[in-house]
Amino acid sequence: MAKDYSRTERVGQQYQREIALILQREIKDPRVSMVTVSDVEVSRDLAYAKVFVTFMQDDEEQVKQALKVLNNAAGFVRSLLGKRVKARIMPELRFVHDPSLNEGIRMSKLVDEAVRRDEQRHTPKDDNGDD
Repeated sequence: MAKDYSRTERVGQQYQREIALILQREIKDPRVSMVTVSDVEVSRDLAYAKVFVTFMQDDEEQVKQALKVLNNAAGFVRSLLGKRVKARIMPELRFVHDPSLNEGIRMSKLVDEAVRRDEQRHTPKDDNGDD
């Protein structure tokens, strides 16, 4: 029987929780605001971790700037993570933008707009002007 829940997934989830807390409480740079850790992919040997982050702002330039700040602070985040998580190997962190949240919001707005237009098209107009 195959494992449904691998060790790398468990470690990734633990790292995700801890990194989210570190980013929320320890990173004071104003260029990194409203950041969410959406996922952490850990390599099989646990030496590397890709940290997927989302930002509330949509501006591509601000996202690039925030990613640059996070990747420059990766060593600091890694050292704090090492103090919180007892592991033989602490992974090298790389922060990557995850556009799925913003894309999901955009798709939801498109669906809502399509539903609204469809309802307007199929709603019969009253003769006395009431809607």
